[in-house]
Amino acid sequence: MSFRRIVLTTAAVLLAATGLADARPDTRKMSCEQLRDLIRRHRAVVVTTGPNTYDRYVRQFGNECDWPEVPMSAYVPTRDGSCPVYRCQEPVNNFPN
Repeated sequence: MSFRRIVLTTAAVLLAATGLADARPDTRKMSCEQLRDLIRRHRAVVVTTGPNTYDRYVRQFGNECDWPEVPMSAYVPTRDGSCPVYRCQEPVNNFPN
């Protein structure tokens, strides 16, 4: 494979990877209401929450989490402040032995 072909292939892969990252909604560019509506409509969404962070957020009620995980409260940055949402997590057992 020629050097030119390697460079072009590498550039194409980098552009494709960058395009995929841009396809994910960014909570910082949305209002809290817009984000919550997006989650409600799609039941679960993966969104960007910062320059190098993303996560999956779900509706409070439903079966979007895999057992034993359940929807747990979380907050993400939005254009109008900090927005309460839900993320799948294993519940913490706080009962004494």
